[in-house]
Amino acid sequence: MYPKIRSALEYFHYYVTASNSRGHGTHSPFVYQFITEILNDQAHYPAYDMVETLRKKLLHDKTVLAIQDLGAGSVVDKTGRRSIASIAKHAAKPKKSGQLLFRIVNKYRPQTVIELGTSLGITTSYLSLANPFANILTFEGAGAVAAIAKNNFSAMNLQNVQLVEGNFDETLRTGISSLPAVDFAFIDGNHRKEPTIEYFSLMLKKINSSSVVILDDIHWSRGMKEAWNYCKANPSVTLSIDLFFMGILFFRKENLEKQHFTIRF
Repeated sequence: MYPKIRSALEYFHYYVTASNSRGHGTHSPFVYQFITEILNDQAHYPAYDMVETLRKKLLHDKTVLAIQDLGAGSVVDKTGRRSIASIAKHAAKPKKSGQLLFRIVNKYRPQTVIELGTSLGITTSYLSLANPFANILTFEGAGAVAAIAKNNFSAMNLQNVQLVEGNFDETLRTGISSLPAVDFAFIDGNHRKEPTIEYFSLMLKKINSSSVVILDDIHWSRGMKEAWNYCKANPSVTLSIDLFFMGILFFRKENLEKQHFTIRF
């Protein structure tokens, strides 16, 4: 993870170079629609209340879990023991991010959704509720955390979620091998350059022109920034959007020339 001063400089550079969030001056009709109909969608969906009620409950749960972290590790607690409340506060995606993911899935209606990094299942719940007819395949490395997530899915009555427990390096290849396609993928786990690139490369074998792949925390560290630059430069990627806290990749064939947008959000 970048030191605080470097993180602040990264954000400052992003902020001053990003396009405004209203879409004015955007020459891509697809990106303009993405900005106006997804980024700036102010509607309040009932799913928001359902998931945030779950988050509020978890934020008050003092149960301590023994956790084997298989990725870059927690920046909050290095002891291997964390409370559910701490995970909900520091590791779960914030409301703004979860609700954006909800709107993306709700808009594009992917049939097969992959999530790397289930955590407590807050983001998974947003993805599931966004399209109840989608097949949600979510991967979590920490067994104790996966158990809590499964309980949350049951309590939320989510019928379209399958959780795969274990190291992504061992479970992802097998998990997606039988899928006809990966229509939507959210890569939020490990947070290191080489594994992130490897996960993206595995996804590429299953993507189509309508697929969306999202990398989380693309400015979290030098390694994650390099992974983002590597992925967006892939010839299959025709359009990318940098929102600072996450990067979105599209593979649309009608984009004859590769385009990259940095948008303030």
